[in-house]
Order: sequence, then structure tokens, then C-alpha cells
Amino acid sequence: MILEQIIIYSIVFLVCGVIIFIYLRKLKKASKKVEAKIEIAKQEGLHEPVSLHPVIDLNTCIKSGACVTACPEKDILGILNGGGALINASSCVGHGACFHACPVEAITLAIGTEKRGVDLPHVSQTYETNVPGMYIAGELGGMGLIKNSVEQGAMAVENLVRNGIRKDDSTYDLIIVGAGPAGISATLAAKKHGLNFLTLEQDTLGGTVFTFPRAKVVMTAPMDLPLFGKVKLFDTSKAELLGLWNEALSKNNITIREKTKVEEILPENGHFKVTTLNGEALLAKHVLLAIGRRGTPRKLGIPGEMSEKVAYRLLEPENIHQKEVIVVGGGDSAIEAALLLAEQNKVVLSYRKDKFSRIKPKNREKIAEAIEKQLLTPMFNTNLARIEDDRVFLTTDKEGEEVILKNDLVYIFAGGELPTQFLEKAGVQITKRFGYTMKKHK
Repeated sequence: MILEQIIIYSIVFLVCGVIIFIYLRKLKKASKKVEAKIEIAKQEGLHEPVSLHPVIDLNTCIKSGACVTACPEKDILGILNGGGALINASSCVGHGACFHACPVEAITLAIGTEKRGVDLPHVSQTYETNVPGMYIAGELGGMGLIKNSVEQGAMAVENLVRNGIRKDDSTYDLIIVGAGPAGISATLAAKKHGLNFLTLEQDTLGGTVFTFPRAKVVMTAPMDLPLFGKVKLFDTSKAELLGLWNEALSKNNITIREKTKVEEILPENGHFKVTTLNGEALLAKHVLLAIGRRGTPRKLGIPGEMSEKVAYRLLEPENIHQKEVIVVGGGDSAIEAALLLAEQNKVVLSYRKDKFSRIKPKNREKIAEAIEKQLLTPMFNTNLARIEDDRVFLTTDKEGEEVILKNDLVYIFAGGELPTQFLEKAGVQITKRFGYTMKKHK
């Protein structure tokens, strides 16, 4: 009897030992794969975060892998040596899905790193700036994802209503600047609370989303739109998203004033004076800025840049045929524009560095394939120097060398400049943040 028990226990221990061995070997194998991915990410300049990104507390992490599975961008996170680790950190777009999925709250969301700071305006937990009555929601405050922006726009309005609004027929209760995700949500919330409000947009409804190429898929998630209800969106096209917003606004008889750029906002006698580009002066008791971080497109400052054939965003690429096009830039926007234009045009992609860096994995694969199939021509280590009616001039890293190309259209994607001067003139404090943890509700 004792012998039988010893045999049974021995078998159990052996089986357990085998299971543990297999499990540990599997973990080690998985870690090696993650290590290899991290090494590739470092070589390609994708390992360091550039915007909002997850920070993992390894003392709390239980390596459940829920964060890895939840991330819709893929290969942003991995399990390394028994804990979570960042892989392609610069490709993170701040979904926050990993943050919500972690069962032990071992993940926080941060912007900037210990080495690289990010300029952010002062914003409280109620989305109010250091200037009483002036609020900021969405990308400008650091949270750029559509779902996050929608939530913040609505919450900012809820907070200012909660604080009370003194009625005065001579001024607006609220002026919302920007009609992107945060601005649209804030607009619907203002209507819900019966505010006397006005929404101004310098371009067209949708803000940054409107500037996406038509074929671009906007990744978002379920969200609540005031006066409209819960909307379940995942892989949604630009057209579908804009259609949804138009429906929500139309259903509630709301009109956005488009093509109205705000030049200046100044506190004045207990309210705000909002001045537009055409000189119109509007008064409001509260202002909500939902203008995004890109601000004004960054220009190159070269001869000919004011030409009508120069653009800083791509609209309706399907209507551009048989043109000689040069796209300037090496980020996701430039890559996506070049790929779309290459379908029906002769495209040259000019980039000042020797290789693309900090672009999404899918874009990296697509541009590599397009180059291999000679669908477009990449020109690395080049700078656009001059633009003329029918040609452009590029300079290369080689001293004194100049390249002249026949050209019909020029698209420049050199990023945007944070509207720091605009904000500081309004009194908003700007601080460079290093590894700043963003306040976010679970």
C-alpha cells in the first residue's frame, strides 16, 4: 500500500515537473521572440515612445498577457522575462485598451519620457486651464484618441455646467473652438444643457479626421455621444465617422460655423473676447479649446512654397490622375499619402533622413512593398529646396549636388507646430513634461 502511494506521488511530482518545465520553456521561447522584436524596434527607431504610451509597474504585473491581447495596434506590448514590456512604443496611439484590460491595474498612461519632454498646457482634472473659465479637451491636452477626445469634450462641458453659469444675453455661455471629436462631443453636450453656444472650426467638420485620406481607416472604440447614445465603432472609415457626426448634429439642429479661424482669445472684464481671422469679435463667458496639437502645418520656408500646387494635407486622392507628384516627409501621413497617390500617379517620396523611422508597422510593410515593386520612387537624404511651376529642386547630402524633377503637385508633411504662442497669449501656462502620467478614468 505504501509502495503504491509512493509510486502515485512520484508520478504526480513527475507530471507536475514536466508541466512546469514545458511552461518555463514556453515562457523562455516567448521572451526570446519579444527580445528579437525589441531589438528590431530599436534598430528601426520604434522602441522609444513619442506620445501617449503605457508604463508598466513590474512589481504589480502578473504577466496575464491581457494587455498584449487587448491592444488593437499589435506588437506595442509583449511579455518579457515574466513581465510586460514595450516593443514598438512609438507606434502607440494611446487607445488605453491595455490600461483597461490589465486585471491588477499595473499599467498607467504617460506622455513624454525621462529624456524627451513634451510641451503640454496646464489642465486640471475638470479640464479647466489655469485661466478660470477656459477649458481644453482632446489632443491638445495630450489625449489624442477619438474615444478619449469624445469623452473629454463632453466631460468638460458637464464640469463647467456643474460650476454654474451666470446668464447674460450679451454674451455666449460657451464658445467651442474646433470641430474635431472633442469639439463635436462638447457641442452636443452644450445643446443637451440648453447653453447659448457657438462652435467655430477653421477648416471643415471633423477637424484632423477630415484631413485623413478617404481610404484611411480610423481605429476607434465604443463611445457615448451626448444626445445620440452609445456608438459601437471599431475599424471605421473616415466617411462613416463623419457621416455619424453629421447625423448627430443634424438630428439636434446644430450648425457648426466652418472656415472660421480663431486668431486670438483674451480674458476681458470677466468674459472672453474671441477674435476671428476676418476681424469679428465674439464674447463668451467660457471657452473650450478642442483644436488639437498640430496647430498650423509646419512650412519649409523655401522659394515657391506659396504656389497653388503646394498642399499640406491630402483630400480626395482618387480625383488626382496622371500627375508628377512629390511627397515630402517620412512619417505616417507622408507614407499614407504617397501610397494612395501612387495608385494613379508618378510619385517621388523625399525624406531628409537615410531611412523611415517611427512609422506604424503596417505602413512600414506597405511602403517597403511599394518600393520593391517600383510603384513609387524614394529619395532619402534629400531636402526640397525650391518649387517652380513645372519642376522642383532637391538638394542632397552630397555637397553642392542638386536634383531637378518635373513636377505638377507638391505635398508637404512636415508635422505641425503646437499653438504655444496662441495659448500663452490667452494666459494658458505651457510646461514641458517628462514622463507625465495622464489622468484617465477606468
